[in-house]
Amino acid sequence: MNKQTSDHNLQQAVSPVGTVEGYMPGFGNDFETEALPGALPQGMNSPQKVNYGLYGEQVSGTAFTDVRPERTWCYRIRPSVKHSHRYTRIDLPHWQSAPNVLPDVASLGQYRWDPVPHSDTPLTWLTGMRTMTTAGDVNTQVGMASHIYLVTKSMVDQYFYSADSELLVVPQEGRLRFCTELGIIDLEPQEIAILPRGLVYRVELLDGPARGFVCENYGQKFELPGRGPIGANCMANPRDFKAPVAAFEDREVPSTLTIKWAGQFHETKIDQSPLDVVAWHGNYAPYKYDLKTYCPVGAILFDHPDPSIFTVLTAPSGQPGTANIDFVLFRERWLVAEDTFRPPWYHKNIMSELMGNIYGQYDAKPQGFVPGGVSLHNMMLPHGPDRDAFEGASNAELGPEKLDNTMSFMFETRFPQHLTEFAANEAPLQDNYIDCWTSLEKKFDGTPGKK
Repeated sequence: MNKQTSDHNLQQAVSPVGTVEGYMPGFGNDFETEALPGALPQGMNSPQKVNYGLYGEQVSGTAFTDVRPERTWCYRIRPSVKHSHRYTRIDLPHWQSAPNVLPDVASLGQYRWDPVPHSDTPLTWLTGMRTMTTAGDVNTQVGMASHIYLVTKSMVDQYFYSADSELLVVPQEGRLRFCTELGIIDLEPQEIAILPRGLVYRVELLDGPARGFVCENYGQKFELPGRGPIGANCMANPRDFKAPVAAFEDREVPSTLTIKWAGQFHETKIDQSPLDVVAWHGNYAPYKYDLKTYCPVGAILFDHPDPSIFTVLTAPSGQPGTANIDFVLFRERWLVAEDTFRPPWYHKNIMSELMGNIYGQYDAKPQGFVPGGVSLHNMMLPHGPDRDAFEGASNAELGPEKLDNTMSFMFETRFPQHLTEFAANEAPLQDNYIDCWTSLEKKFDGTPGKK
């Protein structure tokens, strides 16, 4: 029934009917999976005795009284209290949390960075995290942080979870394996993963060095956006999200568990692997998603739509229609609008936009915004195409055009995003980025009918 994965004694369920390579399809589903036959109780959650001498334990991702509570029942070798002991405060200086407003750092501005380079220093998922911006307040559970990760080595007998946030992981290069309490997720560029708050995992390097982006969501969980008149199809379809099948480790070896709690990091020493969930069922689970399955919709006659039409996932706020975070994808697509300026127009809005380039060229910034790079256009600051993009789009002969070799994304939030010390002084900031609009010309001369 079991098969071995990784270099560890991690036993994984044989893929049941309807799964693909060890994953179960669907978003927000009630899943059930077991790595040993009969480990999952049927017809009830908490029998007096669970098969195999397992412990039943529930993890809740929402309040019990939520309209649709999110929770998962786990059947594990040891209850989680055995994976928790006295805690020691530790410092991970490059991983910052909001509020992080530095008096000598100006976050008001339009910024762009080259890719954060790799170094010779061995870096794990924890030591390689570099916070670029923070927004809101981790203690009141609103807002977000954006990070760059650099990974050159696997976590060995080290485990982590965030009590503060769920993490949206966007790889740009290299492949990672997330060995989680609920199963294995292998992740590569052009995919994303969502790691729920409170989920314990270890990150292994499959192919490196690895670099990517992380959106740390302090607020309500990511969900699929409302489609309105778009209807039931296109955009991100629920069936393309994949949750892992059950997997577990039964290894007694000295281990370290690190927890992020209220913006601080603490570690505890335990005597075994905490990845010991043999079976589980519920709707609170990690996912992966292949960005190549995202089906964009757009204008098919005239005008450029708002970028919100490219939303993959949204984390709601308490204000209807205004997100705590939107995750927006700009991928290959056809441009067919007639008599239209096709790139994004010049604009300023209440949302703060942090963009990252996964590969290729972004249509509004054909120069300088390279794969692995990041840009920030904060709330109510004007931005838009540079001069070359404007002139090219204004004078192009408009026929059907395939926008190809491009995949960029945006972490958009209603909060101002504040630069960290790392973003302001260590990351490779493009000092001349603001000059990309300097050469825009005054074309107005008062002549009626001139275009």
